[in-house]
Amino acid sequence: MNKKWVAMIGALLISVLVLAACGAEDTNAPEENAEPQGEDQAEQSDGDQAVAEKSEQIRIGATQIVEHPSLDAAYEGFKDALASNGFVEGENVTYDFQNAQGDQNNANTIATNFVGNNVDLIFANSTPSALAALNATKEIPIVFTSVTDAVGAGLVTSLDEPGENITGVLDLHPEAIEMTVEFIETNFPNARVGTIYNSGEQNSVAQIESLEAAIEGADLTLVTRSVSTSAEVQQAATTLVGDIDVFYIVTDNTVVSAIETVASVGNDHSIPLIVGEPDSLKRGAFASFGIDYFTIGHRAGEMAAEILKGDKTNADIPVEIPPNMQLLINRSSAEAQGVTWNDEWDTSAELVE
Repeated sequence: MNKKWVAMIGALLISVLVLAACGAEDTNAPEENAEPQGEDQAEQSDGDQAVAEKSEQIRIGATQIVEHPSLDAAYEGFKDALASNGFVEGENVTYDFQNAQGDQNNANTIATNFVGNNVDLIFANSTPSALAALNATKEIPIVFTSVTDAVGAGLVTSLDEPGENITGVLDLHPEAIEMTVEFIETNFPNARVGTIYNSGEQNSVAQIESLEAAIEGADLTLVTRSVSTSAEVQQAATTLVGDIDVFYIVTDNTVVSAIETVASVGNDHSIPLIVGEPDSLKRGAFASFGIDYFTIGHRAGEMAAEILKGDKTNADIPVEIPPNMQLLINRSSAEAQGVTWNDEWDTSAELVE
């Protein structure tokens, strides 16, 4: 072999040895972008998990016995409070809103479907809706509003200790009915008071019982009519004509959903219409000692936010009553229903158009 080939083979061997050494070095050298080990790595994993959990969609089932402005306002208040607490519809919250069309069987089916879909929380907007939800689950958190008598309806054992998976906000101030009866007695002495209600609604039955008790101590008489559906309301109102001087409709969902028909009868026969919830004033009623349904829905939403964040459970949150109450009067309806204006209302009432 000549010297030229010996030199070439030697150079090749040296190159192979150098590359092998570099490969060994690279194998043992730490990677510049390697993940941190030990405690730091665990902390980072926990943080990633928290972010992932926070980004998951919250599913809320919203059940409402019927659609009318007061219940609709409560639902809007509920969503507004959750959005203010970081639970924004379309971003990290999905709402499944279901209207039972005034049918308790529908309400039961809706609640059962929510449980089957494993929603994270149920918003029950009315007594029938809350009862259906509680019958369907003892595990999924339930927050209610637009409920008049939560204890009497069997939703909670007491306002201070509501139960393991249910709490909420009532829609009736404890003094509302007594103050309304006093208002009627003062402005319509010796009046015959006519009311219409659905005897199948527990919240309405409780209010009628309170109304009967309040009228016993007043110089008034009570005439009642019972209905099963909103389609029966106008006929019931018509049958009261001639037997009454004033309509007083409590927060009955069936009747309130058709309150325009009662207002129409009142307008035609000069019978003032007094109601238990203020949204009906814009639909033809004359006066109300009422509460703001958006406000009670908003408070229910704040409760739901605490539960969804894990700050509290339902059992930690007592059932609340509306914080305040206001006399509201619609002047136009007063004129249409033949009411003699009391100048004191200019200062004592909030006027609504």
